[in-house]
Amino acid sequence: MKPEAGTHLPEEQQQLMRRATKLEWISIGYAACTITLVALVVGNSQAMRTAWVEDMLSVLPQVAFLTAGIYVRKSRRPTHPYGYHRTMSAGHLVAGVALLAIGALLAYEAISALVKVEHPTIGTMNLFGYTIWQGWLMIAIMTMLAIPAVILGQLKIKTAKPLNNKLLYADASMAKADWQTNVASIVGVGGIAFGLWWLDGVAALVISVGIVRDGWTNTRSATVDLLDRRATSYNGKDPHPLIPELEAQLRSFGWIKDCGIRARELGQVLHVEAFIVPVAVDLTMSQIHEVQAALEDTDWKAYDVVVTPVLELPDFFSQPREVKK
Repeated sequence: MKPEAGTHLPEEQQQLMRRATKLEWISIGYAACTITLVALVVGNSQAMRTAWVEDMLSVLPQVAFLTAGIYVRKSRRPTHPYGYHRTMSAGHLVAGVALLAIGALLAYEAISALVKVEHPTIGTMNLFGYTIWQGWLMIAIMTMLAIPAVILGQLKIKTAKPLNNKLLYADASMAKADWQTNVASIVGVGGIAFGLWWLDGVAALVISVGIVRDGWTNTRSATVDLLDRRATSYNGKDPHPLIPELEAQLRSFGWIKDCGIRARELGQVLHVEAFIVPVAVDLTMSQIHEVQAALEDTDWKAYDVVVTPVLELPDFFSQPREVKK
């Protein structure tokens, strides 16, 4: 039996986890700077206020990942026989629900401002002895802050894929899309400058809809994983590529007539149930152990493998195995 995956990841995955942890801490530091800078110039712009809240919400997946990272390193216990890997999925769900709820509230506020025909105003401020319109500072700051978020998002995606980590991938996808929030806020502030007051409310609505979309996507993905959906890849759409590899491994044994793999996600790793129909019924324990060891050695993500000899495959294997996209 191989060592606990939570405490003894392969060296490559250990390095990637350390890298992911650093990226998340850098992201939190970047978010703190962003929140502070935007707070200094937010003014009465609905779009800027919504973007400011979005910046604060962006910390949720990062905190969830760092918190879950503490638990997944724990070994299995009698009270938690599957280990603590699902804390990644739980963190994913918490972050998704928070984004969904607050995004819906922000969308309501944006719509209310448009319905009430509220005209936002942006004043002036003194900077280095010059009086300038505060909107120009807003535009400059939002333009400057867009680039680091996109870079961090790209780096996280490159780390999330080999780690098979959906929480990190969701955080990366949100970071990559942050430039859209910045562009929307710039358009909203620019609308005020040219007398198009309604552009600010529309921009706020666009940003809040983006938050709701992120919240819904993450909540749905985390929920179906916790409900034991057939395992999928890091993007939550495609069938997990490890499943056909494990089935091919089973078919390589000449004494196995038919086989099937049932896998569910435990965070980054999989709980695998291998059902085998042997050619002869007189199986030995050594044969079963050989199959189990072969499946565990196929990939580090095959964390918890159970081999079950059966006379025929269960009915659910007769259903289509493709995961809907």
